[in-house]
Amino acid sequence: MIPAQDDRPRWIVTRPGIPYFLTDKGQPWTPIGQNDAISWPELSGLFRRRDLAGVEAHLRWLKAHGVTCLRLMLEYAQVEHRYIERPAGRFPPNMVALWDDLFALLEKVGLHVLLTPYDTFFMWKRWPHHPYNRRNGGPAASRRQLLTCADTRAAIKARLAFASDRWGGSPALFAWDLWNEMHPAHCGDDPVHFTPFIDDVGPWLRAFEIERHGRAHLQTVSVFGPELLRHPEIAEPIFRHPALDFANTHLYESGTIDDPKDTVAPAMAVGRLMRAAVNDARDLRPVFDSEHGPIHRFKDRKHTLAEAFDDEYFRHIQWAHVASGGAGGGMRWPNRHPHVLTAGMRRAQAALARMLPLIDWTRFHRRNLNEELRVTDDRVACFGCGDAEQALVWLLRRDLAKRNRVLDREAAPIAIGVTVPGLADGGYCITQVDTLSGDSIGTIGASSGGGKLTIDPLTIGTDRALVIRRIG
Repeated sequence: MIPAQDDRPRWIVTRPGIPYFLTDKGQPWTPIGQNDAISWPELSGLFRRRDLAGVEAHLRWLKAHGVTCLRLMLEYAQVEHRYIERPAGRFPPNMVALWDDLFALLEKVGLHVLLTPYDTFFMWKRWPHHPYNRRNGGPAASRRQLLTCADTRAAIKARLAFASDRWGGSPALFAWDLWNEMHPAHCGDDPVHFTPFIDDVGPWLRAFEIERHGRAHLQTVSVFGPELLRHPEIAEPIFRHPALDFANTHLYESGTIDDPKDTVAPAMAVGRLMRAAVNDARDLRPVFDSEHGPIHRFKDRKHTLAEAFDDEYFRHIQWAHVASGGAGGGMRWPNRHPHVLTAGMRRAQAALARMLPLIDWTRFHRRNLNEELRVTDDRVACFGCGDAEQALVWLLRRDLAKRNRVLDREAAPIAIGVTVPGLADGGYCITQVDTLSGDSIGTIGASSGGGKLTIDPLTIGTDRALVIRRIG
């Protein structure tokens, strides 16, 4: 069973030194969800109120599967009839009504939204049509000046002010993603402009919300992960800017995540990338991926992954993400036709939600342990995070790919030993979790000594999650 959830959304907050989220009542809250868009199938009934009942039923179904949060853009600019401003500075009544209805439904059902004001991908791709283009009466002479143009900055603040005035008093608003995939191309190919943009817009919006609503929502800025390789210096504003409340990355590694050939290599990539992200944040702020998926396979190669393969790919990414120290399991960009998540992916989200109560997230000062964990059989990959009293470990067999490239769940289990460092001396309860269902499949007692805990023997088929908590 999914843990019972209060139907009323609460304001989401962070606490210094805790790399996870809480409600304003001090209860743990985890972002489980995916990217959606107001023009995609499951929310399309909002437009002109064509099927509000259908959208509400869908949102309730999501909540029943453990989903807590959607990531949405105020406009989805792949088409010309979903702009939140047209022309710049004018907010069409039908789009305002759409968002009024959506926020009312989110509050009614008890879900949250991570909201970003611009769809910067299609804004860039379809710039000749965008209302912010000066040729269309907008403020920007060039899309390469979006982060630096004074007139555009004023328009950005005006959009955020309108949105905050209208919907910023709602607890259903989890956080603002101030700029989707901040990119050097948005500022003349010079990322030195990232920090001044955040310096200006973030504190301005926080002060605006406190004045209007008495408190402010959390803030972040997302980044297209591969840009961190080309411009390592952008880790400073993205992961460590003092005005931001949490760090947000998009995991689109080339050849593994964006075009998967099997379901193990993407998980290994997520483990490596999330370790880097957690370590880049440094100050124990929450870190998570708010976009990932087979974007190159779908968008460029025009191929939709087979459902069974995609379900396992999704589930492996989810567990690699949370076990590596991420808040939640990451937020998939569907990259499917139709553009929705599969039923198997929803079952995987429900399984993650069932596991969450096994950990006390309100006092989990985790660090990434992917490279410090030890396993006695190199056929098994380890992902994990922990502090002195708790740890979460995910073990994945990497030798079981079948001809259809998913793991062979009928393969004979193997016995292994696992050593987890950093735990204080004493007794521990280890709960084994089936990642398909999220249910406990038994507990083991063990003792830590000399700063490490060894679990031996442990039997594993394809994969297994371990939740480790100090007794007493």
